[in-house]
Parts: sequence; structure tokens; C-alpha cells
Amino acid sequence: MELGYEKPLYVLAFDHRGSFQKKFFGVTGAPTAEETARIADAKRVIFEGLLHALEEGVPREAAGALVDEQFGAEIARTASSQGLTFAMPVEKSGQDEFDYEYGEDFGAHIESFNPTFTKVLVRYNPEGDVGMNERQAARLKRLGDWLHERDRKFLFELLVPAEPHQLEAVGGDAQKYDTDVRPSLMKGAIASLQAAGVEPDIWKIEGIDRRGDCEAISEQARSGGRDKVACVVLGRGADDAAVDHWLRQGRGVPGYIGFAIGRTIWWDPLKAFVDGALGREETAKQVAANYRRFIDVYQKG
Repeated sequence: MELGYEKPLYVLAFDHRGSFQKKFFGVTGAPTAEETARIADAKRVIFEGLLHALEEGVPREAAGALVDEQFGAEIARTASSQGLTFAMPVEKSGQDEFDYEYGEDFGAHIESFNPTFTKVLVRYNPEGDVGMNERQAARLKRLGDWLHERDRKFLFELLVPAEPHQLEAVGGDAQKYDTDVRPSLMKGAIASLQAAGVEPDIWKIEGIDRRGDCEAISEQARSGGRDKVACVVLGRGADDAAVDHWLRQGRGVPGYIGFAIGRTIWWDPLKAFVDGALGREETAKQVAANYRRFIDVYQKG
């Protein structure tokens, strides 16, 4: 199949699992059936926000959802039945090293839901633990090969956490690391993964403060004849101003096609809903409004 994806893509991401159940519901460990139902219903409210946004004019062909199987199986099946673009994760939640959530059964789970994109979240610093990087790359190559042999698309969320020596080099300043150090490491991580045979169709990229760095990262993603491979901006749970800035840096850069934003869109209204301070319909409408606002920011630059 042809590598890449070229259409605009605005993903409302709510595939959070361990952090979601703990921070919203105070649940640690395996949730009970009752707790699972409550968590799933909260995610349903986010999805209802996406449906509101579609009713309000967000282009159906560009909208997308990112939802997990654990708490969002019903949502995924609804999205599939309605012909909506959606992605599902295959990584085990909350781990530093990538591995499959369902082990050797990962393929059966993907085929059961038939998502538009299969997504991974990976922490990969090219100057980090060599053995871990090699193990991750091998698992990711296997997944990517499996997907592409079956004409399925691969969405790769790349996180590059600072190694101690990298943070020390900027005096422990996390913001300086993000602005001055992380972009080149991200480019290096993409190159390293490509050299290991890992071939995503879309790279989900942490916010970049400078347009030139967005251009360099996109050029790396599209290097070596990967002309249709795309990048989308992720939100990192940051405030509106930060996410607005990252969207504006990426907008119009060849290869950038949109975003995948989660907590920045739904955290506040959903927290109010879970706490009983906001009704279901109003919560969904606020999620829709926040989602539409970021689309406007990205489109208008």
C-alpha cells in the first residue's frame, strides 16, 4: 500500500486510560464493572461533543476520534457504524517502554474494531537506553509491517522525554529543553526509527515552538521518498495559549495536516460533569465548542 495520508485531520483524542480513571474517578488498579461503566459513560459525553461539532458544521471527512477499547469499545463501534474516522491505541497504558496491550492478540483486536488508524504512543529518546530503544523499534516494526500488509494506516505518537544529562545541560529548565533541545532529538528519533524499518503513515508530534523546527521534522518524516507521510500536532494537555501557538507554527508547513488534541479540549467541562456541576448536554456542547475553536485556529493560522 502507499505510505502516508494527505487529507486534513482534526482528531479529538480521549484514549487515556490509567491516568483518566485515576485523576477523574480516583480508581487505582483494575476498575470494577460499576466503575468501568461510569468511566465509559464519561467518555461517551466527549464523543457526544464530537457529534455536536459535526452537526454544527465541522467537516465530517476531516473530523476524527481517538478512543480506547477498555472504556470506549461501544464508542468505537458506533463510530465505525456511522462511517466516522477513528483511531484506537494498541500500546499498554502508562509504561515507559512500548509493548502491546493485548500481547500476541493485537491483530485480532485491531480486526475486530477495524479502526481507520492504529495508534501507538512511544517514549523514545535517541540518546536514551540503547537496549530499550532497540526492543521498542523491533516491536514497532512488527506492528507497522502487519498493518501495511493489510492496507491499514499507522499513527505514531512520539514523545521524547529528557534524559538526565540533557536536562542538566540546560540547567534543569524544562521549557528550555522543549524549545532548544527536544526538536532536534525528535528529528533524530524519527530518523532512527525509520532506519529500523518503522514506517508510520502519520507522526503525532509534540508541540514545537518554532516553525523552522516543524519544517525540519516534517522534512525528516518525508525523507527518502516518503512524500505523503504526514504530521499532526498533539496538545500535551497544555493551556489554550500554548496549543494555539503550536498549531500556528505547524499550519501550512508541508506535511502538516492537522492535530490530535485531547485534554485541552475536554478536561475542564468533563471535570465539571463528573463533579455534578454541569449537565450532560451542556458538557457535550462545551467540548464541541472547544474542538471547533482549535480547528478555527489551525485553519486560520
